[in-house]
Amino acid sequence: MSGLCGWIGHGATATENLQLVQRMSVPLTRFDGSKVQALAGGNSALAVAANAHSAHFYQKEGLLVAIWGQVGFNEPRLNQLSQAEGPAKTLADNWRERGEKVFESLTGAFSLCILNEDKNEAVLAIDRMGIHPLSFQISGGDLVFGSSADAMILHPRVKVEVAPQSLYNYVYFHMVPGPSTIYKGQERLLPGEYLIYRKDRVETHKYWEMRFLEDDKRPFQEIKRDFLGLLRSSVREAIAGEEAGAFLSGGTDSSTIAGILGEVSGQPARTYSIGFDASGYDEMEYARIAARHFGTQHHEYYVTPIDIVTAIPEIAAIFDQPFGNASAIPTFYCARMAKEDGLSRMLGGDGGDELFGGNVRYAKQHLFALYEQIPSALRKGMIEPLVFGIPGGAALPLVKKARSYIEQASIAMPARTETYNLLDRYGHGEVFTPEFLAAVNADDPAFLLNQIYHQSDAKSLINRMLAFDRKFTLADNDLPKVAKACELAGMNVAFPLISDEITAFSLRLEPHLKLKGTKLRYFFKEALRGFLPPEIITKQKHGFGLPFGVWLQHHKPLQTLASDSLSDLKARNIIRADFIDKLLGRHLGEHAGYHGTMVWVLMMLEQWYRQR
Repeated sequence: MSGLCGWIGHGATATENLQLVQRMSVPLTRFDGSKVQALAGGNSALAVAANAHSAHFYQKEGLLVAIWGQVGFNEPRLNQLSQAEGPAKTLADNWRERGEKVFESLTGAFSLCILNEDKNEAVLAIDRMGIHPLSFQISGGDLVFGSSADAMILHPRVKVEVAPQSLYNYVYFHMVPGPSTIYKGQERLLPGEYLIYRKDRVETHKYWEMRFLEDDKRPFQEIKRDFLGLLRSSVREAIAGEEAGAFLSGGTDSSTIAGILGEVSGQPARTYSIGFDASGYDEMEYARIAARHFGTQHHEYYVTPIDIVTAIPEIAAIFDQPFGNASAIPTFYCARMAKEDGLSRMLGGDGGDELFGGNVRYAKQHLFALYEQIPSALRKGMIEPLVFGIPGGAALPLVKKARSYIEQASIAMPARTETYNLLDRYGHGEVFTPEFLAAVNADDPAFLLNQIYHQSDAKSLINRMLAFDRKFTLADNDLPKVAKACELAGMNVAFPLISDEITAFSLRLEPHLKLKGTKLRYFFKEALRGFLPPEIITKQKHGFGLPFGVWLQHHKPLQTLASDSLSDLKARNIIRADFIDKLLGRHLGEHAGYHGTMVWVLMMLEQWYRQR
């Protein structure tokens, strides 16, 4: 929620610059009314919209510094200076002394900028996990930046043009993966990155990466003790002196946060859950088990189809680019419930799966990887000829299953993770118009996946997948989903399970403590056995999934909204009209839950266009 924005290079009076940056900051305050603080010089300006704990400024001798978020330093001396003089001044002084090495000492969830008017230089940076985003664009030699594109496009030098490749990638991924944004010429920093702007040129560098220590063997009781201590300190820090509650889905992560919140606050945690009156989607009973176990002050809300109809335009508007994760809606209603209860901050359990090995696909890919360990001569010379050579094998369930396993296991990572991708299943030629496809590279998603997957130096499959998911699952998807849904509700949010300290702890865990065979989150669950209810330890993962496809079959207002949205989308010449007709007709009738996902993705694309 909130954020920062500004530029360097645009010449005007300091008064005019101040007025412009204040106009740019308006989108950052539209839902929570955060106070805006701004600084301006002769060729630059910056503004931060946030509460007093999250906005930090410094200006002296042509240097303008702004920080948004909860920033700290991992050096005791710097922490003492920060507490005495403020983090912005401490950052400025250390930038003068140490230059780019200063970023290695930063901790917490933040985005920042340092503007040097005398040298026409700028520095931008975001935190290690990408909790606080920051986008940038070079326009007419100026560097314009902001936490939201909605702020940036208010700068007169910024040209607004939607990028066809980003539209294609959105339909593929259901979000626009970084560093791209929906607009041409505009990019965003990746987690753990910083940017240097000098002489009208931009360079980006990494100051932190996930480096796994896979051979760090320690006694279980020792690492369990350390882990529980880190959980308590991370939750305590995440509260940040505010009235805080916790999302509670009834899963391992949210239940852990709820229990620890009660411990460190010394009073029953206030927890909030969303339910659905739809078979196979409602997880409320597990949330109730956790709430009873920890004695929380528990609150529930059942989202209805009409709630979805009401929220869709608002959800589309809060995101500064198309976003297709439907669980943003239940997240919003959960945060709104807490806001109405008088809270100002929510704690989310996001990130636990991506640090400790909790996603079902990790176990699935482990099973596929076993096939790779069989000598190639045996696979190609005996197993595959036998399995694929059985007459009528496609009609035999066991043979059919073996063939499917071999076919998927034979696909190299990370492409193997996309074997069920909706766009690939339909075929991009069936979905997009020929004119649109002529303007894009259909291989770009595969290139992005490979680029990120092979950046990791991890030896184990599980850690390579965790590093991959830090970007695609967390920074591109889950974190903006929760942050933006909370912003719409006027709520601050923090993610204690991805604190720098817990992240560093996870990097030292041996791979088999994250995924032991096919046992997900082995260490996490064993360390919390006796703390969490046994039903939570053993439950299958679910979350705040939305039964959109199911409700779409019967709820007339929802059908009308979806149909009208996709009908208007036809006119944009992006998606083939005949595909939309098939999707709303035959495909939905075949499998509403499966094809409903694509209806949602395309509907939210049109809704985003309408809110621009």
